[in-house]
Amino acid sequence: MGLFNKDIGTLDDLFVHQLRDIYYAEKQIVQTLPQMIEKATDSSLKRGFETHLGETKNHVKRLEQVFKMHGVEAKGIDCPAIDGIIEEADDIIADVEDKKVLDAALIAAAQAVEHYERWHIDRVGETARPARLRQCLAAEPRRGKSDRCQVDLARRTQRECESRIGARLQKSPGR
Repeated sequence: MGLFNKDIGTLDDLFVHQLRDIYYAEKQIVQTLPQMIEKATDSSLKRGFETHLGETKNHVKRLEQVFKMHGVEAKGIDCPAIDGIIEEADDIIADVEDKKVLDAALIAAAQAVEHYERWHIDRVGETARPARLRQCLAAEPRRGKSDRCQVDLARRTQRECESRIGARLQKSPGR
């Protein structure tokens, strides 16, 4: 069912459609995070992903409660946006050998997913905002401290990569 499908004729239909889209996305994130935890080499990054996994599992439970309160079956619909974000992250991460660069790539992937989650929950919130959905929305900003740790790690990794590249350029013949 696409956004401009004939099955969406009311605000209620739109709300359920968007809810199912979010539900699918959150379930995909729950499936993907354990792989990211396994690949992360920095212990604080692993902990951040583990925390995010727990929060995302709670989001899924809250969404199931919203479905129940709304009197509709809790099920997802394909969400090409989150599938694309996850697929792109998998492609990038598969090619990285350096551990610090891998952690930076994982952080970038997590930030893309986080941005999508936040945007999607806000979008559904424009249609209707039951209390359980507000709880999902309220849980998102709490990641501030772990986000700062991830940003610091990414910056350190970027500086180290830049210095390695600079050192290689200086050693290369003809310089």
